Amino acid sequence: MKRGALPLLTLLGLLLAWEALVRLAKIPHYTLPAPTLVLQTLAANFGSLAGSWWFTLKITFGALALACAGGVAIAAVFALSRPVETALFPIAVILQVTPIVAIAPLILIYVESTTAALLLCTWIVAFFPILSNTVVGLRAADPNLRDLYRLYRATPWQRLRLLLVPSALPYFVAGLKISGGLSLIGAVTAEMVAGAAGRETGLASRILEASFRTETPKMFAALLLLVATGVLIFWGFNGLSRLLLGRWHASEQTLHD
Repeated sequence: MKRGALPLLTLLGLLLAWEALVRLAKIPHYTLPAPTLVLQTLAANFGSLAGSWWFTLKITFGALALACAGGVAIAAVFALSRPVETALFPIAVILQVTPIVAIAPLILIYVESTTAALLLCTWIVAFFPILSNTVVGLRAADPNLRDLYRLYRATPWQRLRLLLVPSALPYFVAGLKISGGLSLIGAVTAEMVAGAAGRETGLASRILEASFRTETPKMFAALLLLVATGVLIFWGFNGLSRLLLGRWHASEQTLHD
């Protein structure tokens, strides 16, 4: 049996057990819908859910892009200047350890645009893993190579581009994998805290609306889209990791030996 077939068979077995439990126990659909009913509901409501799905994707990947850009840039500054890191790193830690559900209401007060507020909340969640991992990676360069660059009087930019960036790439990719999932979680959590409603809302709002109306199959349909999005993000970044590191870094070579 191929290695990739086992997880699929396990998932299929769980879905079949779920379907059988609902049918044999005659559980009402408003309590626990069967997988087949969830798929039927998703197909029937996909037109209305698609717009919300796209909004969630925009918030998720927009915040992740900003987290990558900001995290890498600030990590580079930290790696080149220890005083700057000492001054600013505690602020990043404070943002990370403060629960987003606690500060989201404040952000919604101070930021007029709900979309911008959601983007900011999601960015806060996704930012720190990229910053922290990249800083560690930039410091993980071989000390002997660092001494060699100093011996040849390499400029800070040359050290960063030729030595530190290749050293930090595996750590950055690891942080990206973490932040990819966190950005989706942050987008959903922020929208639930906001209680946003209207046309420009994401899947979290659809779940809340369905819960108020006791439309449990629709809740599961929206949740299925979120789960599928999270799985695709995970697979996508795993593929990116293999593409960037597969030919030279031990982490990917070990996984695929």
